[in-house]
Amino acid sequence: MRQPLIAGNWKMNLVRDEVVSLLDALVPAVDGVEDRDVLVCPAFPYLALAAERLSGTRVRLGAQDMGWEAKGAFTGAVSPAMLADCGATDVILGHSERRHVFGEDDAMIRRKVGCAIDAGIRPILCVGETLDEREAGETWAVIERQLTGGLDGLDAAACDTLTIAYEPVWAIGTGHTATPAQAQEVHRQIRGWLAERFGDAVAARTRILYGGSVNPKTIDGLMAESDVDGGLVGGASLKAADFAQLVNYGRNG
Repeated sequence: MRQPLIAGNWKMNLVRDEVVSLLDALVPAVDGVEDRDVLVCPAFPYLALAAERLSGTRVRLGAQDMGWEAKGAFTGAVSPAMLADCGATDVILGHSERRHVFGEDDAMIRRKVGCAIDAGIRPILCVGETLDEREAGETWAVIERQLTGGLDGLDAAACDTLTIAYEPVWAIGTGHTATPAQAQEVHRQIRGWLAERFGDAVAARTRILYGGSVNPKTIDGLMAESDVDGGLVGGASLKAADFAQLVNYGRNG
């Protein structure tokens, strides 16, 4: 059984007092939830602060990005050792905003994935198509290319801690969410690709999250699908009550 994961990507939002307020409200709201994992990903400057507020809780800490080298002359980059030193256990890589806003390509993302794995940081590899690509019938071709490029050369053992997040670009921050059936179709294809590439055992244990305007109204339908193992949540993760509802999907009355 794959334990569901609800992950919050705070993006470039919240300053110190807001981080404290959000976490202090969120932690008791998800206390006692043991059959699903919870992850929050603040901006770099607040990782250590968040780690302090989350100490002793079941809520894990992640980062939104990472450099691809252990150390060196890379101005503005953050190494996996720095993330771990701040308490981060997970890192989001290849998010569509990194791809489309900052110009990261599959080769760059692959280097980051490998660096995270080598450092013992759990990578969450994001894949997803634009609206034009979906309307052109290219959804799977795009995602297969991103999977192939992002995981090139890795073996089954290296993928032991891998999580995949399917985030259709047309649904991120737009209020448009893929239907449960649309999400399930892509997740099923991703799991099939993992089985062909790394074997049935890897495919069976790898969590595949859905991301793209996930909110309390859509979470139950998405999580009812057999290959949807959780959510990578943007805007709704910035409100403790909304994120707690997502974590407690299926139990909100």
